[in-house]
Amino acid sequence: MSSDQFPPHADPYAGPSVGADGARAVHRPTDTARRPLLERLRRTAADPRRRILFTGATVLTMDPALGTLDVGDLLVSGSTISAVGTDLRARGAATDAIVVDATGTILAPGFVDTHRHAWQAQLRRTMPDVNDLAGYVSTTLAEFAPVYRPHDMYVGTRLAALAAVDAGITTMLDFSHNSRSAAHSDAAVRALVDSGIRGVHAAMGPHFGAWDGQWPADLARLHTQYTGSRTTVRLAALATDRIAGPGLAYGPELARRAADLGIGVSVDAVFGPESSEAILRWERQGLLGEHLTLIHATGLSPDAWRAIGASGTTVSLAPTSDAQIGLENAVPAVDEALAVGVRPGLSIDVEVALAGDMFTQMRALHTVQRMRAVNGTYGTDREPHRIDTHDVLDFATRQGARTCGLADVTGTLTPGKQADLLMITTDEINNLPLNDATGTVVLGCDARNIDTVLVGGQVRKWAGRVLDVDLPLLRAEAAVSRDRILRAAGSTATRHPRTG
Repeated sequence: MSSDQFPPHADPYAGPSVGADGARAVHRPTDTARRPLLERLRRTAADPRRRILFTGATVLTMDPALGTLDVGDLLVSGSTISAVGTDLRARGAATDAIVVDATGTILAPGFVDTHRHAWQAQLRRTMPDVNDLAGYVSTTLAEFAPVYRPHDMYVGTRLAALAAVDAGITTMLDFSHNSRSAAHSDAAVRALVDSGIRGVHAAMGPHFGAWDGQWPADLARLHTQYTGSRTTVRLAALATDRIAGPGLAYGPELARRAADLGIGVSVDAVFGPESSEAILRWERQGLLGEHLTLIHATGLSPDAWRAIGASGTTVSLAPTSDAQIGLENAVPAVDEALAVGVRPGLSIDVEVALAGDMFTQMRALHTVQRMRAVNGTYGTDREPHRIDTHDVLDFATRQGARTCGLADVTGTLTPGKQADLLMITTDEINNLPLNDATGTVVLGCDARNIDTVLVGGQVRKWAGRVLDVDLPLLRAEAAVSRDRILRAAGSTATRHPRTG
């Protein structure tokens, strides 16, 4: 299908009906209501000289040097942001540009998910009330993961990525720890590419079951074959040998392999005394640094945090995972990170038990930290140190990009960076009237308000619909894959979800 053809199943104008008074059931005041505009964007999608000018929006750049424009314009040239300012029309920006009237909306950077096990998406909410890490490991990793075929990896990863785009996540680090063969890894990366998201494939061998043993050697092939304009590769590992043995645990050998390839490292299951000891060992071995991301970081010792802060090591928090699954002390470690100068990224983790959107993560962290701050000073004369909505939006955008090694690529609406951006409606019933743009994004929005998503200057969501998705086919593929996995794993009927 050519880029300018518009399949009926992906039509963003289908659905909301027009009443007798001519009003749409869902009011979207922007130019995305004009079909010819999208058709023009599709026809010019492959043109590197294409210019798109968004006008009249509230612009949350998340760039400290640019700040927020109450009314501003943004110009996209090819795949990058080329200008941000007030009245760019007066400077000739509209010449030969596709102009999108963004009045009444917020332009913001796309969110960055710094850690998600995307292959599990067809098993969403199979354990919504899981009580601890062991419950997750003994089912998802020990029972279900071993029966995944490469096609199941593709189905789950693509479903997760499309849902991420729908909710405004333009960059996703897929911690793909079910890399049973080169074909499994290829399927996971291909799913990221096909979804249109900016994907970071962090590859790791599986915890349990038979596999080809191609990891970590296969990282060199993955890096050579897939690193490109919208896809990067990282090495993924665990903090200790506690769960899956020494072969998957970060240390000098894996660090050397990543350094030889020039790729970053993401380390999961970083929590508790054993991980604290590992961090101090890595400090002595010279293995900490900005190339390394530590995921969760709950229940760590003060000395471990000192080493993290001193080395510039990055941290990915998973607010709902830590609290809901109960990882170590179950408290997202934002205060500990900030105390040593680390501004963390945010992540989703596992959709088998958790929500898959960044709004939930921002709100959870904002609420938990402020509750903890007040609780810690209650009954004293000390002032609580609270984070604010700007902090959590910064974590979800700019700091997320830095955590993934993409600080120069995405995370802010800065000229020269890739055009990964959101146009967010503010006049729908859950957001009107607009009073504070940052507060609205963090506390008011959900996926319905993400009107438009661009990744690298390409339109991935428009008029509230993700483009180029055959939704009936997607439903069928997810259900068939899920049912086959559950059957192959011998899952009990009482835990079997209803078919979609």
